[in-house]
Amino acid sequence: MTSGELWTHERKILQQEFFMHRVKAMLNVIVESANTLTEAWHKILQQEGGQAEIMIQSQIRCFSASIISKVCFGDSYRKGEELFSNFRQLQTTLLKANLFTSIPGTWFLPTKTNREAHQLNQQICSLIRNIVQEHKQQDSSKRDLLYSIIEGSTSIPEQTVSAEKFIIDNCKSIYFAAFETITVGITWCLLILAAHPEWQDLVRKEILDVTHGVTPDFDMLRQFKMMNMVIQETFRLIPPLSFILRETTHDLKLQNINVPKGTFIQINIPMLHRDVDLWGPDAEVFNPNRFANGISGACKYPHMYAPFGFGPRICAGQHLAMVELKIVLSLLLMRFSFDLSPNYVHSPSYKMTVEPQHDLPLIVKKYDVVANM
Repeated sequence: MTSGELWTHERKILQQEFFMHRVKAMLNVIVESANTLTEAWHKILQQEGGQAEIMIQSQIRCFSASIISKVCFGDSYRKGEELFSNFRQLQTTLLKANLFTSIPGTWFLPTKTNREAHQLNQQICSLIRNIVQEHKQQDSSKRDLLYSIIEGSTSIPEQTVSAEKFIIDNCKSIYFAAFETITVGITWCLLILAAHPEWQDLVRKEILDVTHGVTPDFDMLRQFKMMNMVIQETFRLIPPLSFILRETTHDLKLQNINVPKGTFIQINIPMLHRDVDLWGPDAEVFNPNRFANGISGACKYPHMYAPFGFGPRICAGQHLAMVELKIVLSLLLMRFSFDLSPNYVHSPSYKMTVEPQHDLPLIVKKYDVVANM
């Protein structure tokens, strides 16, 4: 876990790239990728006679990879998509052996899983080096997130890490913070809307009332109150992150437990979000109305709502995530309706993120906007 001056330096770079005015400039990229997704689904429905079972998570993962790759890597976005694919394989390999929480030193044992993970890590590092070299030869006026990271690698605090490791580590951070969380966030929102058709109808009506059937602009996104409530409640019940990891900077005492400096503390977000003392007796129930007056009106202690983490280390890309989520939901709900598939088995997998263990099959049908306006 990065800390001290190095973390401050990294945070400054990422945070300035995800300020709202920067996110606003990314809107066209998000809309372009969302339109590509909807066109692909229209073709599937045409081939299947008007409705089809679609594996949502796999499709959304490709959509998210397209957006983040273009935002982060600009003209090198194809290699960025390849990079994220390798990151995904590495994450899966590490989780096979539970290497994120295993006994110290087991990473160095010559097991099959470790060898596979080391090989993937080498491929990732090599791919990042190639992308960086391409960027250094490109027009510096075409600023993207990777350009800012490369620029930031020239002013790293002394005696921390090399410039190359700084770039590679930040690319990995982008993958986990901006790609995986957005993918599972959209996936779970579509599941919830399919499971609660009355809320799907309400959100769709709000979208059509605000947009009149056209692609929403940035100002329209701010008017989606109903959608915002559904997203917040979905993230309460099924948060994108399964846990937050923190390291103590000094000795402390939690009730009767002495916690020495340097101890890693894992905070379970799903348990936090379903605590009846914080959320009331209906904590296990899907009820977007609890967020009608915002987070402070929904939770006894608002800082206990932490889908993107909390404190100084809160996810720097949360604004991008929310804009991306609202764009894709609005375009999908204007063009399709969603129902639960009889083949879906609800089995959330609690890894670094909370994701469906067996993907998310939904029954997707074409929605006629003109006929329903």
